[in-house]
Amino acid sequence: MGKLKKLWITLGIIVGVVVIGGGGYVYHLYSSVKDTASKIYEPDKNEKHVSVASKSPKGNLKPLSILLMGVDQRPGDVGRSDTLMVMTLNPQTKETQMVSIPRDTRVAIPGKGIHKINAAYAYGGTSLAKDTVNQFLDVPVDYYIRINMEGLVSLVDAVGGVDVNNDISWHDEGYYKKGFDYHKGMLHMNGAEALGFVRMRHLDPRGDFGRNKRQRDVIKAVVDKAMTLGGVSKFNDILGSVQGNVRTNLDFNDMTYIAENYKDCRTNMNTYEMKGQGTTIGGVYYLVVNNQEKQRVHQMIMGQLKANG
Repeated sequence: MGKLKKLWITLGIIVGVVVIGGGGYVYHLYSSVKDTASKIYEPDKNEKHVSVASKSPKGNLKPLSILLMGVDQRPGDVGRSDTLMVMTLNPQTKETQMVSIPRDTRVAIPGKGIHKINAAYAYGGTSLAKDTVNQFLDVPVDYYIRINMEGLVSLVDAVGGVDVNNDISWHDEGYYKKGFDYHKGMLHMNGAEALGFVRMRHLDPRGDFGRNKRQRDVIKAVVDKAMTLGGVSKFNDILGSVQGNVRTNLDFNDMTYIAENYKDCRTNMNTYEMKGQGTTIGGVYYLVVNNQEKQRVHQMIMGQLKANG
């Protein structure tokens, strides 16, 4: 049991969030972590659960793919996926790769026809979102982590706020507080300010591309901050936030296995966002991704998944 005195934990923090969080936490937190993992575990109804250990046994660790979904889900609303990222963890190259798919990307949703990709979750939940990404990019998606974007507020507050370098200036339209100044440069934000920071897109000339970058920046800041915290009370606050806002088909054994065997992947994180052409079709705005770009992203992801043969 000695190895549990320092437990690395993978908790889908995402905002996606999520990646490998951790720290040197004492043994008596073990039961709290396990309890949280059981509450956020949501098996895929259409697939039998396959453990990470069986897919990637020790001595032959293989890359994993995880679909990260940030869902803007409010009371009385099914919600749509505000953020979609395909994350690959490669234990051989010690890399994490995160590929963002813009929410307005025009795709064929299985059984539903042509729509924006963010509608897949509204039509069929996590399972259909996974199937849509799989079909669109022709890549396997092993697991998923879904976070309600409203939960970003409590998560950022749980780690004591985050510091993010903002590359443009704007006055808030009301995503956080109308007239609030998000000045260019380093910002220290609480949870509510961070939510306004990642939701804005109309004042950013990059549109969704700029917003997706801010989302990635906040996710990384949350993970980095969580890893520096050593207090039990702070850690319990993080677990409480995760319980209410995160769901994943990774169970507790999967999380601890990844934390133990894939922890070096966080030392080298690469990000990419799919490119496309903004086009209005039938009065609806889409981002149209050409075949060359789809093939580029397919090869990028499969290159990571096959990197160790």
